[in-house]
Parts: sequence; structure tokens; C-alpha cells
Amino acid sequence: MGSITKPTRCSPLLTSIGENETMSARSPAHRQGRPARLLSAVFQPIGDEGRASLVERRIADAIRGGVLHAGEKLPSEQDLAQAFGVAPATVREALMSLRSRKLVVTRRGRGGGSFVADSADPMAFTTEALLATTRVSLRDAATHYLAITRACVELAARRADPSEVELIRARVHRAHGGDLRMWRRIVDDAVIELAALSQSARLTREQMRLQAELSPFFALIDQDEAEQRRRLEAMDSILNAVAEADASRAGNLVADAVAHDVTWLIDHRAELEAQ
Repeated sequence: MGSITKPTRCSPLLTSIGENETMSARSPAHRQGRPARLLSAVFQPIGDEGRASLVERRIADAIRGGVLHAGEKLPSEQDLAQAFGVAPATVREALMSLRSRKLVVTRRGRGGGSFVADSADPMAFTTEALLATTRVSLRDAATHYLAITRACVELAARRADPSEVELIRARVHRAHGGDLRMWRRIVDDAVIELAALSQSARLTREQMRLQAELSPFFALIDQDEAEQRRRLEAMDSILNAVAEADASRAGNLVADAVAHDVTWLIDHRAELEAQ
């Protein structure tokens, strides 16, 4: 769902990517052979401003949003510097600040490096962010997210080969019923891959940005097993429509799914406020 006025912990993780790519070939996640598009999105170049504060914010947002999880090892300082397009000293300064905030710990010796702190709890961060977000902002976010996702899915229905759709479906089904963190990564990747089937680099970049911003909220919903099952069924229906080249039905199904999610979030926010 679209831009939300809330604490920086849920601000977007992404900057622009190449016109013809949705994942940087030089990103740490790519070199490690990891499929997660959102993880790769964390390590996109910072841009001309290249300040330590921007590197710090990007990593902090990824930790608080659950894209980087507790205990996960960060790439080396050199790899981070190359991925962000900044000097190693800038990365070092950012990591020092993250350590002072107890989001990152550094371990020495063999197998050492910088790791996400075990105490990092993305669900607690997301719950706090939800409480700080107004209902108007949530609905506005839903409008933005729907506009982009619907456009991507409708174009994919016109342009994608059914075999490409089935590959996405297979990955989502394999992830269902397992670890929530991995489930969310696979679903986020699936949405971005579906957007890529639109063959629009601009739309795909915007989908990546929105997915990174809102994935923590979707994870909050998917803690409920019934909601996770509903998301799987909704994804199946959307993929069916895309494979059958039914753009109108695919778009309407996306609208139904987004409406359900934003209603759930608004209701859950009201429950939290009442406690």
C-alpha cells in the first residue's frame, strides 16, 4: 500500500534500480545466490548524497521491517560499500551508529562480522508503526498500492507466458505452512516477479519500493494462520487469472485482496488502541 506518514522504521528501503533489472548483479544477496528481491533491494546504491546516515537508515529500516532478521550476518564492510556506492569509511560510521542503537552487534574472530542483534523484533516495531499511522494514511496507502499492483498484474495478464506464472505459483506453495519470515520473503518475491512479468521497468521498480515499505504490515496480518491461508488462496486466484490472460479479473482480484488487508489493519489498529 502507498506512502505512509509514520516512524522511519517503516520508511521505504529502496532507491532506483537499473532500467532493465529488478536486482543488482553485484548486490550481496545476488552473490550469495539468495532469491529475496527485497533483501537485494536493501543493498541498492544510495546515490549522490552517500552519507553514513542514509546507509544507517536503510539498514535500520530493513531490520525493523523484518527484511534483515535477528542473527543474520550482514555483508562485509567492503561489500556494503560497493553495493551502496559509498566509501568503506562511510559504512563503518553507519555500523558504529547501528551498534550504539543495539540494532547490530559485531563479533570478532573466525566467522565474525556484523550481525543483526538477536533482540531485534520486527513485529514489535511494526505494531508500534501501525499505532502511529492514521486510518486516513492507511487507506491512502492502500489506494497507492492498489494502483501500482493492479496495473502490473493487468499488464502481466496480457504479456506473460503461463509457464512463467506456474513457476511463481510453485514457489509460493512450497513456502506455505513454514516459517513466517520465509513465507513473507517468498510472497514478496512472488509479487515482484509478477510485476516484472508486466515488462514495465518503471512499474516494477515502484512495486519493489511499495512492497518493501508495506511488507512488515502484511507480515503482521500473516501471523494468523487463517489469514495466511487466505493470502495463498488469493494469490492462486490472481495467478490463475494472469495465466488465463484475463486482465480484468486479475485486477479485480487484486482490489479485493488489498481491500481485505487494509480493513484488517484498520480493525487491528482499533483493537490495539482499545487495550
